[in-house]
Amino acid sequence: MPRAMTLDRKIADTYTAILTEELRPAMGCTEPIAIAYAAAILRQALGKVPCRVKAGFSGNIIKNVKSVIVPMTGGKHGIESAIAAGLLSGEPERSLEVLKALPENSGELIDALLSECDMKVEMLSGERAFEIFLSGEADGREARVRILDTHTNITEVSVCGEDITAKYAREGCGDGFSSANADRAMLDVEKIVEFASTVELDTLAPLLRRQIELNMDIAREGLTGKWGASIGAIILSIGDDVSRRARAYAAAGSDARMSGCEKPVCIISGSGNQGITASVPVKIYADELVVSEEKLLRALIVSDLVTVHQKTGIGTLSAYCGAISAGVGAGAGICYLHGGGFYEIAHTVVNAVAILSGTICDGAKPSCAAKIAMSVEAGIMGFEMSRRGSQFYGGDGIVTKGVENTIRNIGRLAKDGMLETDREIIGIMLED
Repeated sequence: MPRAMTLDRKIADTYTAILTEELRPAMGCTEPIAIAYAAAILRQALGKVPCRVKAGFSGNIIKNVKSVIVPMTGGKHGIESAIAAGLLSGEPERSLEVLKALPENSGELIDALLSECDMKVEMLSGERAFEIFLSGEADGREARVRILDTHTNITEVSVCGEDITAKYAREGCGDGFSSANADRAMLDVEKIVEFASTVELDTLAPLLRRQIELNMDIAREGLTGKWGASIGAIILSIGDDVSRRARAYAAAGSDARMSGCEKPVCIISGSGNQGITASVPVKIYADELVVSEEKLLRALIVSDLVTVHQKTGIGTLSAYCGAISAGVGAGAGICYLHGGGFYEIAHTVVNAVAILSGTICDGAKPSCAAKIAMSVEAGIMGFEMSRRGSQFYGGDGIVTKGVENTIRNIGRLAKDGMLETDREIIGIMLED
């Protein structure tokens, strides 16, 4: 049973709201799905599939859509396929599961639509890391859709000059949250641990159970060897101890997801890969330790919120691989499963951050699975160091005294320091 809640009620309510906003189902890589979501809104606003589409995207959107397979499309990838799939769906109320509406022969339908629709795609100028803009024409009518900053944050919908944004932003098109409303600046590792240890689980338990169910399901699917580079299966071929299983299952889930698997995942920080990485290793360790479901759910709260806390200063998309933040979160959750409190978890976070910070994000693709395996390894190593009394100290690179200060340094490194790196990555990818 949890201790009586001693945390400030505003903080507790905010943390509950953050998890409610974050833990959502999505099918496929979330950037192409966000494009499909915008396209579904475009079709619904027009009342039919447009004959012409103009599309503009920030460089980070293009980076994350270029190489990943879009589910329900017969193995197709790329921006045009994502737009066409969303137009065929036309059901934005499904939110990030918008492609569930597609029929089995959708690959042929997409080919036909792309041959008939005049589609132009460009990279938008400006400093925004996350921007999706679509305009379409049909029967002399024009509609426009814009999404900014997060995957379902609809900031513009218009038809023939009439602004109908409020309808879509208010309704959230079925997901209940058009943007990240809860104040993530209130996240703090010590308060996260206290919240996880004391919160009544009635509200959060269904979300956390769904996170485990969906993400373990796709992880098991990824181990069949039919997906991507089979990173999970390769890891298990080397050995089958708990730390290898934690890395293997998380990597396998990503392998399936990046390769077009149609199973949904539970995302966090807007990312299915991060959702898998933050949850699957914690579940693997919980099974090994034979802990109660309550202990597992509280450890997941630690992992999820530590992940979001790191990502808050970084932003939704950047040159910094988000799987690292989730691997660090998983390490914190694993530490909690072993009885760690704030002190041990803080050292786990700092240790893990020091090991693997600065890993680049060069788009969604099969190699994400290998990066996830390494991020989970860093989280586990950070925990193993902590429980053996070993740690990195302030002044060791970007590590500084205090876990909150170190997390702030990560945000500074990723958001500001790696900005030019991000431009170079996008430039390199667009040369292919």
